[in-house]
Amino acid sequence: MSKISKSFKYDAYMRGRKKECRNKCIFCFIDQNPRNCVRETLYFKDDDERLSFLYGNYITLTNLDGAQIDKIIKMRISPVNISVHTTNPDLRVKIMGNERAGEVLDYIKKLAENNISINAQIVLCRNINDGDELKRTLEDLCGYYPSLQSIAVVPAGLTKYREENNLYKLEPFNKRDCEKIIEIADRYGGENLDKYNSRLIYCSDEFYLKAGKEIPDAEYYEDYPQYENGVGLMRSFSDDYYNYDKDCRLAKRKIVSVVTGEAAYDLIKTLADDLNKRFENLDCRVYEIKNDFFGEEITVAGLITGRDIIEQLTPHKKNLGDELLIPAVMLRHERDLFLDNARVEDIENALGVRVVIVENNAGDFIEKVIRHG
Repeated sequence: MSKISKSFKYDAYMRGRKKECRNKCIFCFIDQNPRNCVRETLYFKDDDERLSFLYGNYITLTNLDGAQIDKIIKMRISPVNISVHTTNPDLRVKIMGNERAGEVLDYIKKLAENNISINAQIVLCRNINDGDELKRTLEDLCGYYPSLQSIAVVPAGLTKYREENNLYKLEPFNKRDCEKIIEIADRYGGENLDKYNSRLIYCSDEFYLKAGKEIPDAEYYEDYPQYENGVGLMRSFSDDYYNYDKDCRLAKRKIVSVVTGEAAYDLIKTLADDLNKRFENLDCRVYEIKNDFFGEEITVAGLITGRDIIEQLTPHKKNLGDELLIPAVMLRHERDLFLDNARVEDIENALGVRVVIVENNAGDFIEKVIRHG
C-alpha cells in the first residue's frame, strides 16, 4: 500500500472515534492497574482494526462484522494482527468474556482463504489455554499457512492488584510449565520448518528466562517477525552489541549507571562488564530495579515506574556517577513520563544525577555509555 493511501487511512482514523474493547479478558493487564495511579491513557482499552493497520496493534475481531471483514479483504489491508489465544470457540468465550469471541474465529479462516496475511498472538494463562489447548490452537493456526505468517506465544502478565480488583484467579507459570510450553512450541515449530521452511511459532523471551533456558540464536528467529511482542529481543540486542563495529573511544574517566528490569539484568550486566574491560577509563554500573509497583511477577523493563527507580536508587545516589541511563521503553513516546506519571526531571531532582535516555538498540546503548556531555 502506498504512503498516500496509508496517510489517507490515518486521516480517516483521526476523524473517527477509537473503538474501545468490548471484551472482558481474564488476563487483561489494564484491569490489573491500580486505581488512578498510572497515566490516564493506560486505562483505555482499544480494539481498533485501524490502529492495527497503522501501528501493528493486535485485535480480537469481536469489534468487527462480516461487512468490515469484506472491506479489509477488498482493500487488501494486510497483515492483520490477531489476538487469538485459543481456537476452541467455547474456551475463547470464557477467556475473553464476550459471547461473540467464538463465532468470530470464522473471520480468521475467511481472511486466510482470501490471502490476507495474519500474525497471531496467544496469551497463555496457566491451566486455561496451555497444554492440550495450546496444541490444538497451534495446529489450527498453522493450517492457515501461507496466509499465517507468525505466532507469538506469550505469558499473561499478572500484577499484585488482581485480588483487590476482584479479577479471575490466575496463577503464574513455574519453571516446569515454561519448559513444557517451549517444548510444545518447538515441536510444532520444527514440523513447520520441515513443511514450510519457516518455524512460524515463537515463544517470548520471558518463557526462556523463567525456564532457565538459553535464548535461541538469531537463526531460530528468522526475520524476527514477532520482535514487537517481546520475541527474540534479548538475542537481537546481544547480537547487535557484539556486531557493533563503529570505532569508539573514551578519552577521560567516566562513571555511569544503568537501570533495567529483572528480566534483562543479566544481559545488560554482561554487556556493561564487557565495556568496562574494553575501556579502562570506564566504570559502568548496572542496577536491577524490582517492580514493587506492579508486583514481583512483572519483570520487564518497560513496566518499571519512576517511583521504583527513585526508591531503590536513593541508597546509591552518591555512587551513580556522571549520568544515569534509562531505557526509552520505560517512558511514553514523548520520552518524558513513566507509567506512574513520574517525570524524567523527578528522577534527576531526587537522585541528583543527569538522566540520559537510551533508545532500544545496542548501538545507542554503547554510544550513550561511553560518550561525554
